[in-house]
Amino acid sequence: MKEFNKLSERQRNMLRYIEKYTADNGFPPTIRQIGENTGINSTSVVNYNLNKLVQAGYLTRSQHVSRGLRLTVPVPGSERRKSAVHAAAAQARVPVIGNIYASKPVPVPEDYSYDEDSMIEVTKDLLGGTDPSNAYALRVKGNSMIDAMIREGDIVIFRRQETAQNGDMVAVWLTDRNETTLKYFHNEGSRIRLQPAHPDMEPIYVEPRQVRIEGKVLSVIRHM
Repeated sequence: MKEFNKLSERQRNMLRYIEKYTADNGFPPTIRQIGENTGINSTSVVNYNLNKLVQAGYLTRSQHVSRGLRLTVPVPGSERRKSAVHAAAAQARVPVIGNIYASKPVPVPEDYSYDEDSMIEVTKDLLGGTDPSNAYALRVKGNSMIDAMIREGDIVIFRRQETAQNGDMVAVWLTDRNETTLKYFHNEGSRIRLQPAHPDMEPIYVEPRQVRIEGKVLSVIRHM
């Protein structure tokens, strides 16, 4: 590994920011945040220097993942290094397997498939004690859950399960329509109410036999 003082000042500042942000938040910053907080206007320049830091052995990086950075060693001279490295060690990897529609139910495309090779690194506290092998993530399309602080572009982490309690926020597949949606689940006996969290949207009512639960929401990663 190269000596820390042989890195450029820009690279040292990036490492310090990544370490501080990770220690404060429990997960790493986005590329945009790194640029904004280290005076770099170009994301391509941020990417170039991140790759240099990976080559130097200070970082590991999962490509094409918004928060796919992990410190491999403490940053010299930092009082936060223990907590930052601890936070990095407390991460897990779950697959981003597609999209979920926070809108009216949307037909599943014919070419819809789960890309198990697309992984995102998350802190284990976002999994709520769920085994990472039993968790997955979906990108949100639409804003029907906006009052639940879930917006277009967010990533929602789910626990795989086929049952739900009233009030659970779940991924639902409507089997008769081959449509999918993200809603609050309410079993009203003869029908299921799928409740949006939007002041201008009405609930969806379906027969129980038409509903298949695909997973319960564990946490949300906000889109930056």
